[in-house]
Amino acid sequence: MDVKINKNKELSIGQALVPVLALIMLLGFNVFVYGDDALSGSNQFVLLLGGAVAAIIGFFNKVTYQKMIDEVAENIKSTVGAILILLMVGALAGTWLVSGIIPSMIYYGLQILSPTVFLPATLLICSIISIATGSSWTTSATVGIALIGVGGALGFDLGMVAGAVISGAYFGDKLSPMSDTTNLAPAMAGTDLFTHIRYMMITTIPTYIITLILFIILGLTVDIKGNVDIKTLLNDIESSFTVSGWLFIVPAVVIGLIIKKTEPLIALLAGTLLAAVFAILFQPHIINQISGVNNMTLQSGYRGIMDAITTTVSIPTTNETLADLFTSGGMQKMLGTIWLILCAMVFGGIMDAIGALATISKALLKLAHTTFGLFASTVGSCLALNITASDQYLAIVVPGKMFAKAYKNKGLAPENLSRTLEDAGTVTSVLIPWNTCGAYQSGTLGVPTLDYLPFAFFNLLSPFMTLLFAAFNIKIRQLVSDKNKISD
Repeated sequence: MDVKINKNKELSIGQALVPVLALIMLLGFNVFVYGDDALSGSNQFVLLLGGAVAAIIGFFNKVTYQKMIDEVAENIKSTVGAILILLMVGALAGTWLVSGIIPSMIYYGLQILSPTVFLPATLLICSIISIATGSSWTTSATVGIALIGVGGALGFDLGMVAGAVISGAYFGDKLSPMSDTTNLAPAMAGTDLFTHIRYMMITTIPTYIITLILFIILGLTVDIKGNVDIKTLLNDIESSFTVSGWLFIVPAVVIGLIIKKTEPLIALLAGTLLAAVFAILFQPHIINQISGVNNMTLQSGYRGIMDAITTTVSIPTTNETLADLFTSGGMQKMLGTIWLILCAMVFGGIMDAIGALATISKALLKLAHTTFGLFASTVGSCLALNITASDQYLAIVVPGKMFAKAYKNKGLAPENLSRTLEDAGTVTSVLIPWNTCGAYQSGTLGVPTLDYLPFAFFNLLSPFMTLLFAAFNIKIRQLVSDKNKISD
């Protein structure tokens, strides 16, 4: 991914921070007023207001309107793949509901996963799938959606379940050699992929163990909502859908395609179309219900499938616990998330065009007087870019370009930088509601970012773990330039 930082007339750090502070205050007040409904549109407009504040700073510093618009266009262009994937995830969720795939996953999951082991099991399942696929997004869009359904049926707080899904998904994404960020970080720092992965495990494994322990404790102590009658839930699922193990062919095919390095968009499209065929074969009565007919015809079958793909469909049930699980928003549900991403790219694009990102990054670099200060500045830069640029790739590329020479000058091996980029850039992106990753995960799992944030233990702990190792000089690899080798 080719990412650059614009350099204009240098802004003061005060000027560069004005749009950021304005955005934070506006978003804070907006969430106070709207609560969970803030993502329905008001946060999107607040991001545009933040962009307007940045534009005013830019005009004051002789940055042209056209330059800002061009940078916004470049930012939006970089999200086209993510937007198409979001739309396809919505389509996939719709066909996986009406085909009975998600209900079958919930049905078998309720029998296998007891409440006491559910949260750690969710973490482990998502970790394995994410390592195999190299994609946190695919993990959430497949097994993540199903586990949210199982957790909801068991009575768990959905923020807690989403936290386990995301923790596992980002652990696997971070370590998988097939992950784009896992390849990007060492490329920016100047080391090789497998050296990066091995060195990253030093901080990642302890963080993951702590995360697993926390979810085990939660599973043993949490008071789930009410007493869930699992037998009744199983009967109600069977009364609405034809439950079959054959339906698992579809998710197996999707995961297999991803493992074979098929482009995610193609794999998700294949999963959507294959699920549509299975819906007609296994759930013709569901298609008839959606179409409002008694006997399926070519026209009604087409209408039922297309409605599931594009709009909101609800499968009738008398069980209130299953009502939300039997509802899918299709592609339409993802439009709010896409709206959020577009507005975030406006803010990030203008911030880049006026040189604010370069100024903030330079200010952070000046703090790097010691080894710990260098690590802390890298972490701070990654977090700042995830907040201001709203994109995890920028949060890896920009600090990677900026700090590579500084690490070398301090005699530090480049894998120190690549590890820190992942510990602070990759995993924290999902904690920012208007970041592309935060918006995607929230839209896909149907759980607001601020609801799952307190339970995304792996993502919260990772930057602190890398700073802890730096503070106590644990496994900080030195670069011995004259002998062209490294040492611990």
